[in-house]
Amino acid sequence: MQSVLSDLRAAQVGELLPNEPLAPYTTWKIGGPADLLVIPEGKAELVETIRILHRHGVPFLPIGRGSNMLVSDKGVRGVVVKLGAGLCDLRFEGNLAIVGGGYSLITLSVRAGKAGLTGLEFAGGIPGTVGGAVYMNAGAHGSDMSHILREAEIVLETGEMVRLGREDLQFAYRHSVLHALPGIVTEAVLELAVGDRKEMAATLASNRERRLRTQPLSLPCAGSTFRNPDHTFAAKLIEEAGLKGRRVGGAEVSTLHANFIINTGDATADDVMRLMDVMQTAVYERTGISLVPEVLMVGEK
Repeated sequence: MQSVLSDLRAAQVGELLPNEPLAPYTTWKIGGPADLLVIPEGKAELVETIRILHRHGVPFLPIGRGSNMLVSDKGVRGVVVKLGAGLCDLRFEGNLAIVGGGYSLITLSVRAGKAGLTGLEFAGGIPGTVGGAVYMNAGAHGSDMSHILREAEIVLETGEMVRLGREDLQFAYRHSVLHALPGIVTEAVLELAVGDRKEMAATLASNRERRLRTQPLSLPCAGSTFRNPDHTFAAKLIEEAGLKGRRVGGAEVSTLHANFIINTGDATADDVMRLMDVMQTAVYERTGISLVPEVLMVGEK
């Protein structure tokens, strides 16, 4: 890792943080250290970072705001790449939003509404970045990224830059081709439509009010823990299994929304994983339905 660090320093790619604890970089506030955390200053620096890592055969893990992610207590071996301010730009061209991979999805939905463009109201409460949203095909309120994405610019694990269209990304429920094609989304082109500013503002406000009322967003959490099975909701199955308030260590099934696990203050990744197992087992024994995690579990086991 020392030779990698030396090459990255020589290339002046941005901030380099060896043995950096990752808990502060996740919404769950859980996670051990990365061997190296790199925060490239911009797109050129990101490309150079990936090329150096590829040359050394060092794996990397991209991270945005760290939502929808559970980092192992042992941390992440290799390099974690966090998109910096240089990859958080936004501009509108007609009905298109051209936005950097590190841009906040919530902020984007608000900015689009103020610009008179509709299509992003569903994203008003999703606490992630645009890049993560493309990767996971993030969605809510009956819509998702596949409805609005025209194309995405991606740095592949070799450092090559490619642009993939909507069909190329093979979107499905909380899935894209990027799960099998390692890379980092640097830019997304979103195709929106002209809308009524007042109506959009009202929809965003309504969605936000509903989330604040029904989800424990004031506490460290990672969003929905499990994917919704066909024709039902994970939260309903978990609640009917009597698991609201169930705790393992510092991890607790939210009493507000049963598909959220909250960190009560000192939860570990192991606490969360053991609680997830309790939830999966209870639901399966009661219904025969296997809950599939929506959160990404990363790092050394």
